[in-house]
Amino acid sequence: MKVQKRIEEKLRERLVPILLEVINESSMHSVPAGSETHFKVVVVSDAFDKKPLLERHRLVYDVLAEEMRGGVHALTITSRTPDEWQKSERVAPSPPCLGGSKTSA
Repeated sequence: MKVQKRIEEKLRERLVPILLEVINESSMHSVPAGSETHFKVVVVSDAFDKKPLLERHRLVYDVLAEEMRGGVHALTITSRTPDEWQKSERVAPSPPCLGGSKTSA
């Protein structure tokens, strides 16, 4: 199973989100074509209610511990409660990669 699909399934199962976006941003980085190493995750869930940002991110990292050990290099997390999401349904775009230059094959 593809890494992105596993991430989606695990987050849906454990956090029961009302909104989940898992975006493979690997192509924005200096990695081989088809890589699944850099992801952006937007999760809106009641599981984050009354939890500070650090605890929310730890929860996501705990759910994805296997993927983080198995090749996922970077994970950008936006974690909001439904009320927070309703107030600001925006996520900042990812900045360009500064970690090297892409080479064409």
